[in-house]
Amino acid sequence: MDKRIYLDAERTWRSRRIEVEATRWFAVVSLDRDGYVDSLNMRGEDADLPAAFTVAAERAAEAACNRVRYNGYPGSYLLSSGSRFITVRVPFTHVQLAVDALRSAELEHDYTKLDELTAQLVLPVEQWLNPGERELVRGTDFDPPPTVFLRFLREQAKHRGLRLNGQATPGSVWVRPELPFAEKLLRESRPERYPGWTDRWTSHIEPDDAPTRPQSKGRSRSNLSRGARPVRFRPSHIAGTGDCPCGTRLHGSRDAQAQHAAHHVQWALGVPTPKGLHWTNGIAVVTSQSPIAWRRLAHRMGRLPQRENGYDTNSWFHVREPEPTPDDVRAYLFQSNHRVIGYLNAHDTDRHHHWKLAEDSPASIQDRTLRPQIGLIWVAGTHRRHGIGRALVQALADDFGCDTSDVSWSTPVSAAGQHLARKLSPEGIWIS
Repeated sequence: MDKRIYLDAERTWRSRRIEVEATRWFAVVSLDRDGYVDSLNMRGEDADLPAAFTVAAERAAEAACNRVRYNGYPGSYLLSSGSRFITVRVPFTHVQLAVDALRSAELEHDYTKLDELTAQLVLPVEQWLNPGERELVRGTDFDPPPTVFLRFLREQAKHRGLRLNGQATPGSVWVRPELPFAEKLLRESRPERYPGWTDRWTSHIEPDDAPTRPQSKGRSRSNLSRGARPVRFRPSHIAGTGDCPCGTRLHGSRDAQAQHAAHHVQWALGVPTPKGLHWTNGIAVVTSQSPIAWRRLAHRMGRLPQRENGYDTNSWFHVREPEPTPDDVRAYLFQSNHRVIGYLNAHDTDRHHHWKLAEDSPASIQDRTLRPQIGLIWVAGTHRRHGIGRALVQALADDFGCDTSDVSWSTPVSAAGQHLARKLSPEGIWIS
């Protein structure tokens, strides 16, 4: 299933390509324009995607994500946007259509196949969440197991502010969507946040011949809210922050919130150590020729600082065939309590200047001594200020056979990096 399709005759880093990667639940179909965008930027040409392409791709990606969740996928995923990568996660039955759609959109500016892909993947969620008590039958209204389908419907109802009141039976799912009073007030008071929303549930009256839901085998419960009065709400003039320290927006869609939760846990606590890796010491040194499991782990660690620091690309991209690098690219991974909580990316270079860690300090004459250079250093949020960054730099220096003051730092050096550098080398650092 995994394959790479070049869209240009020239097969270099500048070429556009479509990559297909199989996972357990779905296939990831990506249009990789990264090198192509860089080549356009170097020539001073516009590398942005047409607005029609972006809109069609986002519709297809959203429909595909819903379809994957509908089929039972329990995890989360990141929705990417921009001119460099277009990614669609589709069921295996739709891989070829997704490949053809991205190829036509990129080469011919024809977006009809993207619309066709969306039409095949889109689900009748609004119809399923119509007001009223009814039974949805497996094989007629839906295909997954009833418990899987009910879980999906609950997520969709929550995203729309509804309370589902659902029940799964061996061959069907009973639903009665309801609109809580608080959600009704919220949507009516902020129409700009919910364009096109209409209340179809509050005024709904069940007909006399409405189907009767079978009695649940569980313990019956009395309605403890019968006769209760609605909760009143008062406006609050305190504006909440828009960004989390992990670099993710606090406000967003259901998928964005799930992605934030998954990303924040790893940002705060680190990445769980894969079970198949035998970790003998605290710090592992991963090179571009290490086994793929170690290189993929370094790639996962390299993704965590991207949102927090606003980096465009991952600092570790050696996830293909093992190959040597002339500058000895390597990653240092710090493990504690079965989680990787520290990451340092480095390579060797012979172009440096000495900097006294002051903005107005003049740059020294270029030094051509071969030194290890820190490309990026990062520590999980709850483990910072505990000496892990110092330990990673010390491991890099010991591995190279030099002092920590001889280690070079790539510019620009962040405020946290300067703080660590001053502790390790008060007289100044080498930069490159």
